[in-house]
Amino acid sequence: MASVDTLINAFTTLLVTVDPPGLAPLFLGLTTGMNRAERGQVALRGSLIAFFILAAFALFGASVLNVLGISIGAFRIAGGLLLFWIAFEMVFEKRQDRKEKTTTVAITQDHIHNIAVFPLALPLIAGPGAISATILLAGSLQGTVDRMQLIGVIAVNLGLVFAALVIAERLDRLLGVTGRAILTRLLGVILAALAAQFVVDGVKSAMNLITQAAT
Repeated sequence: MASVDTLINAFTTLLVTVDPPGLAPLFLGLTTGMNRAERGQVALRGSLIAFFILAAFALFGASVLNVLGISIGAFRIAGGLLLFWIAFEMVFEKRQDRKEKTTTVAITQDHIHNIAVFPLALPLIAGPGAISATILLAGSLQGTVDRMQLIGVIAVNLGLVFAALVIAERLDRLLGVTGRAILTRLLGVILAALAAQFVVDGVKSAMNLITQAAT
């Protein structure tokens, strides 16, 4: 079974990557004109779809890497760099701008009836960062029980996302523009540290493979 520290690290990485508070204003923009019940349905559907996407990557992501001949060490380095870029965007408020452009495109292309799938579930909730983090975390866990624990962590995170979307209006008023900016920057710094750790672990793994190949 995975250690408590490993599960806490997995929970923190996914929570920061998904960023439930940051989704609240975007969700409100996507669901303009909907009543509370309709917003709840969109939030539930989007959260469930995102959960199944991340759970699939948790179960089969490492296998896909093996088929492609990509070592988990190499993916840790690449994934860590990607997460670091997302952290950079969070700290300098680039990520929110990009997400807002995504929501605008979705609405102008008349996808309003399918927003639970696009852009809510993919790519706003289960985006490249969350998918990469899931594969990275799954690669560091061995055995079915560990993977099931990771899926449980994903479920808890998506439960928090659903809760944030349900109370999006109140959460947006509570945080305000300043509160969201502070929280996003703080989460960005935490994600940058986690991303750096993924890169360090990837380099160590790659060096171990090189050492084993040389002996």
